Amino acid sequence: MRSWHSGKLFIAAAFMLALSSMHALAGPYLLFDVGSGRVLAEEDAFKRWYPASLTKLMTAYVAFQAVRNGEMQMNSPVRISQNAAKEPPSKMGYKPGSALTLDNALKIIMVKSANDIATAIAESVGGSEQAFVARMNAYAERLGMTGTHYVNAHGLHSTGQYSTARDLALLVRAIRTEFPAYAGYFSIEGVRDGEREFTNYNYLIGRFQGADGMKTGYVCASGFNLIATATRGRRTLAAIVLGTRSQVERAERAADLLAQGFEKRSFAAQTLASLRPSSPDRHVATDMRPEICSAEAVAKRREHRDEQGRLVFGSPLIRPMTREPQIVAVGLGGADGPESTAPRYADVPIPTPRPPYPARQAVASEGD
Repeated sequence: MRSWHSGKLFIAAAFMLALSSMHALAGPYLLFDVGSGRVLAEEDAFKRWYPASLTKLMTAYVAFQAVRNGEMQMNSPVRISQNAAKEPPSKMGYKPGSALTLDNALKIIMVKSANDIATAIAESVGGSEQAFVARMNAYAERLGMTGTHYVNAHGLHSTGQYSTARDLALLVRAIRTEFPAYAGYFSIEGVRDGEREFTNYNYLIGRFQGADGMKTGYVCASGFNLIATATRGRRTLAAIVLGTRSQVERAERAADLLAQGFEKRSFAAQTLASLRPSSPDRHVATDMRPEICSAEAVAKRREHRDEQGRLVFGSPLIRPMTREPQIVAVGLGGADGPESTAPRYADVPIPTPRPPYPARQAVASEGD
């Protein structure tokens, strides 16, 4: 028995050494047990980072709270305003004046990560973008997300919008523990709108044992971010990986963290609440644009694709999907539930402060 126990300790120590080496030049990461809130591994968990479309997790959380509070229902309308329709891609491109259910809108932002739909949710729930963002920041404060600030509901780049791995972990735990009935929104493999079909950018879904969420994020300034959750037995773990250099790298790092986490126990580990910062430069956000969106970096990422343009993973933890993705139908219509009664500006157009987005051609593929 002692020999077996010593072997387990040696394997765990070897993993932590390898993990430290592997992530030495990477962005922040954090691995934790969702049920207990205990931290299994972390690096620079308090360092400020641009969340990109990980922002949409807070957008969903605020919407869930609105439903819980009786302001809306899942069949309530999310209306596409001119303001929402103007958002840069990724987007659905629905015409101003059209409407879809909150249920379908949430499915779309979790899979397609559509920025126009995220803004439409904000306006439909909060009455305006500004009012919804105020709710986002209020909930962040309530959850103890002390290193987080929001200026929009979609995650397109603004220097005023930032978070940390530790804060995102608090948000993930709040979503999974306060709203377990909505867990299915984060594990959808794909959505279909008419003839258009979109598969989830989280490549652990359907490929990593137990994967059941949650969200990807990418803008040039953030690099490739991923929050990945997986459940095995009664245990759910979450890995927050920020600032990687490709979709493949973020998926493989998250898979490595999760796989090793399921081999460890967390009884003596510190919790998210007791975790303390160690980085002296944690209030300065890293801008990854030179490393992510240079011509050289883009060309290097093409090496991760096969002749058909599909991503190729080197990790044995991420298995090829041997079946067709399970697709959920979404689209306009069916929104016959009550509308939010949040105050709205009536008849008088109010200028909406917008964060400084990059040039349009630079964000054409951002927002995953």
